[in-house]
Amino acid sequence: MLSSISSLAVVPALCLIPILALAGPLLFRAVGALLGLYLRKKTDGRLSHILELTEQDEKKWREGRRSSGSSSSSGKDEEWEEVDTYTVGTSGNGGKGEADWDGVVGFFHPFCNAGGGGERVLWAAIRATQQRWPKAKCIVYTGDHDVNKDAILSRVENRFNIHLHPPTVNFLYLTTRHWVLASTWPRFTLAGQSFGSLIVAWDAFSLLVPDIFVDTMGYAFALGLSKFLFPEIPTAAYVHYPTISTDMLESLDPTSTVGSQGVHAGQGTGTRGKAKKLYWKLFAKVYSHVGASADVVMTNSTWTMGHIQKLWGPLRRSNRPIAVVYPPVAVSELEQEVEVSPESEKKREKVLLYIAQFRPEKNHQLILQAFAEFVKTSKSPAAKEAKLVLVGSVRDDHDSKRVYQLRLLVNELHIKARVEFHLDASWPEILEWLRRASVGVNGMWNEHFGIGVVEYQAAGLVSVVHDSGGPKMDIVVDVEGGFTGECNRATHGKSGADDVVTGFHATTPSEFAEGFEKALSLENPLEVRLRARESAKRFTEEEFARRWVREMEPVIGLNELKVTTEKRRV
Repeated sequence: MLSSISSLAVVPALCLIPILALAGPLLFRAVGALLGLYLRKKTDGRLSHILELTEQDEKKWREGRRSSGSSSSSGKDEEWEEVDTYTVGTSGNGGKGEADWDGVVGFFHPFCNAGGGGERVLWAAIRATQQRWPKAKCIVYTGDHDVNKDAILSRVENRFNIHLHPPTVNFLYLTTRHWVLASTWPRFTLAGQSFGSLIVAWDAFSLLVPDIFVDTMGYAFALGLSKFLFPEIPTAAYVHYPTISTDMLESLDPTSTVGSQGVHAGQGTGTRGKAKKLYWKLFAKVYSHVGASADVVMTNSTWTMGHIQKLWGPLRRSNRPIAVVYPPVAVSELEQEVEVSPESEKKREKVLLYIAQFRPEKNHQLILQAFAEFVKTSKSPAAKEAKLVLVGSVRDDHDSKRVYQLRLLVNELHIKARVEFHLDASWPEILEWLRRASVGVNGMWNEHFGIGVVEYQAAGLVSVVHDSGGPKMDIVVDVEGGFTGECNRATHGKSGADDVVTGFHATTPSEFAEGFEKALSLENPLEVRLRARESAKRFTEEEFARRWVREMEPVIGLNELKVTTEKRRV
């Protein structure tokens, strides 16, 4: 009797499973919508205040410009009277009078005042947005409480030579930035920082809900939270590197093709290693789901795009393909500062220059070992005069200890007289080395892009780079019919004739040593330097602006469609 009753009770319970399966996602979306509505109501007052403040600042700016008379016509303010040709979009004829979109773009960049390559992308993106859509309001969510708007914009001008239109850019200050610091999560750092980004993103939306949300630091979980709270708000992502990649997962296996590469090489063995591998795989699945929610995805290189496509691509709902938008590099400045001519060629020395922070992944040991092999085994005249110069910043005690260990390695390799360390060098010092050096070196495995390599090319250096990542796939590549030398091949085209060489790829110390010898023994190095400089023009700020506007136009279109739909409903 009891068994019959229990069987009858099980049947209705089983019938509830499909209902719960359907109700679960609906309930999830309903909770998100309610929280989103709460945040909108909470931040409406601040939005009105920002719009009013922007209008007042714009009026003051124009009055100030009128009062200054014609003297300002040649200054930086002139940029805001005419649209630069490189920011013209694909819709209309590009005139500023047609760019009437006046919404709010929220840029999620908690470390906006850091002054690195990622920040150059942020400010160049805001400038391109302002010039294409001058009525748009650009809001930067930052945790830099120690600086105000004027100080930040001044640093942007001095550090990057990027001039923004002050009235339409504002800053909202986060109080939770420490949640995304690696030091906050000494264990399970990937998951911890990602969870922390959810807290920081909630903090951002608690300050202001934008019309468009753009992540420029790589916090994919912030994009997922945006879609959870505000499904109708278009989102865009600029990905500098995947938080986790298929190469990272493969590097844990010592038997794989990349099992000897990276800072986690071969760590997937044993109980602890297997647990780490499982943890990374689970994290990769969650990371893929949240990242796939973005409407528009831009990556900084072909290598990054390939990995993001593998992770996010299969889950994306947007039909727009993931795009490569190369980060802006100060190519024009280097062209002005570093001469490449027959006269400057006479001043070049047999110097191999490696500019990189003293971090583990930069693989300075590989370059030192390769240089030692080069000077000891090469019979070329170049080897007798060659010198290796390591230039880089030291961030903390860990970096200082690393430099000490590198100095010990230099002694062990008996190349102390041929190697120089220049720590925390100023920009003028770096420029001087770019003028003196003949070869630029990069030893990092899977460098996501390689701004330093572009700077080598812009300064006319012949590059010898790791045969992976952005330097291989995007930077040191064929130009105008000329191939890139690969040191791990016996022959290539015209046997490495100077008229086709643009640089060299290498993986092992022996291959790098071979690359050093070839780069320092070119019969016509000036021709190669000029070709390298021409190649670097693919990475200018103007080219970045063109691509940024092209990718952002669909995002603006999605917002306009949302606004039109809401008006019809009313």
